[in-house]
Amino acid sequence: MQKMTVFQKFSRTFRENSSLAKMLIVFTVSGGGLVAYSDANPGNGGNIVNSAENDSKKKRVVVLGTGWAGTSFLKYLKDPSYDVQVISPRNYFAFTPLLPSVTCGTVEPRSIVEPIRNIVRKKNVDVHYWEAECFKIDAENKKVYCRSSLSSNQNETEEIVVDYDYLVISIGARVNTFNIPGVAENCHFLKEIEDAQKIRRTIVDCFERASLPNLSDEERKKILHFVVVGGGPTGVEFAAELHDYVTEDLVKLYPKLKDAVQITLLEATDHILNMFDKRITAFAEEKFQRDGINLKTGAMVVNVSDKEITTKEVKNGGSVATIPYGMVVWSTGIGTRPVIMDFMKQIGQTNRRALATDEWLRVEGCDNIYALGDCATINQRKVMEDIWAIFHKADTDNSGTLTVKEFHEVLNDVCERYPQVGLYLKSKQMHTLVDLLKDSKGDAVKESVEINLEELKLAFSQVDSQMKNLPATAQVAAQQGSYLSDCFNRMEKCEKSPEGPIRFRGEGRHRFRPFRYKHFGQFAPLGGEQTAAQLPGDWVSIGHSTQWLWYSVYASKLVSWRTRALVISDWGRRFIFGRDSSCI
Repeated sequence: MQKMTVFQKFSRTFRENSSLAKMLIVFTVSGGGLVAYSDANPGNGGNIVNSAENDSKKKRVVVLGTGWAGTSFLKYLKDPSYDVQVISPRNYFAFTPLLPSVTCGTVEPRSIVEPIRNIVRKKNVDVHYWEAECFKIDAENKKVYCRSSLSSNQNETEEIVVDYDYLVISIGARVNTFNIPGVAENCHFLKEIEDAQKIRRTIVDCFERASLPNLSDEERKKILHFVVVGGGPTGVEFAAELHDYVTEDLVKLYPKLKDAVQITLLEATDHILNMFDKRITAFAEEKFQRDGINLKTGAMVVNVSDKEITTKEVKNGGSVATIPYGMVVWSTGIGTRPVIMDFMKQIGQTNRRALATDEWLRVEGCDNIYALGDCATINQRKVMEDIWAIFHKADTDNSGTLTVKEFHEVLNDVCERYPQVGLYLKSKQMHTLVDLLKDSKGDAVKESVEINLEELKLAFSQVDSQMKNLPATAQVAAQQGSYLSDCFNRMEKCEKSPEGPIRFRGEGRHRFRPFRYKHFGQFAPLGGEQTAAQLPGDWVSIGHSTQWLWYSVYASKLVSWRTRALVISDWGRRFIFGRDSSCI
């Protein structure tokens, strides 16, 4: 048995006796002195009191998923009065915006993942993680049913039943194949770390296969034909990353295959990057043409075999074409997970693509269940549905008419409860109800004018046209997680002193202000050290300087200093030595 050093014995004693509240350590190193002072935290790292009585008082919060929404909720949850159970099949958080970089060796997989236990271990909240996958939600009995594949017998799965007081559903979405034959069997997806690693291995395998002797030029061209389906941000970024990987690194290792490589990007609509400004779309399409990326718009995929992909022209008579390929990456949108579809049937939310929640992220019909991220969508209430209640609440003297002054007293609450009102006023460059009435009545309106219910309906008739669903992005999910954790942190305070808008169909105020998404812009890396950015205020930036902005923003958004250091070192390694083409 190996003897322990004095320092090892001392360190072990300190770790095992956490009741040591204060300690002063003095070291002498090369004639100098080093003083270290430690003050143990009796809350989490010091004396731990875990009595059954205290645990029974805590509300149990079960969090399903460790993606952007779930991790953001856990990161900002501070109230120690909750017992938090985290259930997810992956025990880490992945920085998904950098997945295209992982596929080509620009960034290593380990650099963009952070163990979920690292994120929560220093918190003053009891957080426990279980590696399992939820397959059933029982809202009536407040239970979730999960399966864990971590059994000693590989052919068996262990079922776990967990009770909850509050349930936070943040399990994301799956890839949407649109039930097109052959997609699930023959295409690569880009949703998880495992997907990116598989694509990276396949790219190198294609080049190795094409290097084998006794192959014709046609066979080599087929093997080295990479097809990307989907002209959204992920598909465009992957196509750009792949082009850089081939032209900057792989052609040096496989010089004889340079002319055989082809990259094709298929998009069913008329343009790529439809959610971006038209200037960005035009620049991206022109750059891809200059780079030699074959861009085919208006081409809808109808079948994928193990050797060919079949497309149908949306226009031009619907002509059909077949394209031989070596690898296909499918990036066309998201679909609903089976457990969410079953849950929606259970609570009467059929024929929907995602769980419907209210503006406070509560699942409609379930007061103690919240849904965030890609698995949910906010069902914003329309102003016209509550116009009578708004009129009645503003009519304080019960006269049957409203003065502009009376309505202005509730206008802030109306704008907070119904954000489409503020958006409509902003889009029309209006500031007050007088401006709105002038727009609807077309005549001079004074502050003292009185309006009836029908005139108010007319004034607000076009307001609900400003309602839009939030995009399924990491930015939205992260903000939702942060918002919900803030609500949980102040739950007790806001029960006593509600801070939300007026309840137009009831009495008093809502406990919290409703969730509001704040858009900070979006990036579209286009390869060649060039990136396009659409920032708040319709500001568009394209070029090399925007690439450096992309580097700085993404580095700052990484969840830990460890991942920041690793990603930055990966970027530096790529600049100096090139991308890693090995597949280990």
